[in-house]
Amino acid sequence: MNSFVCLITAAALGTSLAAAQNTHAPAGPARQNVSEAEVAAVTRATLLIDTHNDITSKTVEGLDIGLPGHWDGISNPETDRASTMTDTRRLRQGGVGAVFFAAYVASSYVQGNHSANRALQMIDTVRHDIVAAHPNDYVLATSADQIEAAHRQGKIAALIGIEGGHAIEDSLRLLRDYYALGVRYMTLTHTNTNDWADSSGDMNDPKVAHHGGLTPFGREVVGEMNRLGMMVDISHVADDTFWSALDASRAPMIASHSSCRALTNVPRNMTDPMIAALAKKGGVIQINFYCSFVQQGGKPATLGDVVDHIDHAVKIAGIEHVGIGSDFDGIECAPTGLKTVADFPHLTRALLERGYSHHQIALLYGGNTLRLMRQVEAVARASR
Repeated sequence: MNSFVCLITAAALGTSLAAAQNTHAPAGPARQNVSEAEVAAVTRATLLIDTHNDITSKTVEGLDIGLPGHWDGISNPETDRASTMTDTRRLRQGGVGAVFFAAYVASSYVQGNHSANRALQMIDTVRHDIVAAHPNDYVLATSADQIEAAHRQGKIAALIGIEGGHAIEDSLRLLRDYYALGVRYMTLTHTNTNDWADSSGDMNDPKVAHHGGLTPFGREVVGEMNRLGMMVDISHVADDTFWSALDASRAPMIASHSSCRALTNVPRNMTDPMIAALAKKGGVIQINFYCSFVQQGGKPATLGDVVDHIDHAVKIAGIEHVGIGSDFDGIECAPTGLKTVADFPHLTRALLERGYSHHQIALLYGGNTLRLMRQVEAVARASR
């Protein structure tokens, strides 16, 4: 039995069970004195899964994830290839056990039908530049069981999520090919509305023709993702698309990197009714760390702001439906105290100080994502 399962089992059998079952609040009162030893113990015992990391936009250009990087909080991660929030050493320092690396396809690749080409390059950078180039540190994972197996081996599970549904170029055949290459979620849109789904990024653009959510083909895409066992990711989609996808999907869905609109009023964040509906169907909202998504009004974003969003999501959805999707290396601003992947222990400390139990942190960090993946896998098996 691995350490993650041990932690979950111990918490389930321990005297704190009654508190842990209060799913809409931390298990205990706020604390002031959390020791380094306790933080370290939680880090060692917990399988942390980050469901969205964009270092791939740099590895595809030649950056070596195995070499130490730096992040000064000023450089633009999309243009400065030497400035990174992610590398192997810092992933280890942060206690990260699994990462969904983004196969991000910018909207510009739609012109000239280059989206599929770019998607294949991004998939290859995970498989070749990260996993194959560093076999002692990473292993490709395509299931919940494989994530846990990698963790037992002391390796970081590398998973692939396509960001931008235009990557399939309106072809279910391409979608199936991506699944065969290891893709295990697809964000239905990026900032651009595609031919079958509306994006939150251009809803106010009068030049863009919108569909009112998903088109009939968009519903086919969701159905095929369910059949394959690919998670439906609703980060970036317009509100109407979210509700259409929720209706169309037979499996629970993921918001791979979104935060709470009630706290930070931006279209990329989810409303409380959306968060509640996502949870009711078994889904998970993975909290994004981008400054503009966790803070509003021009104040510097802090680690506390991220915990506020976690608190709010837990209040609305329950502890079993919240996770972590940092968006590291896809954002140009990260909160004070949570600047790189090495800083996850700071988040662990902050959660302990807010009164979250070890068991609850294990759910937030990975348990909920594993459960969701297994439900998606079960729907796929039942479809065959």
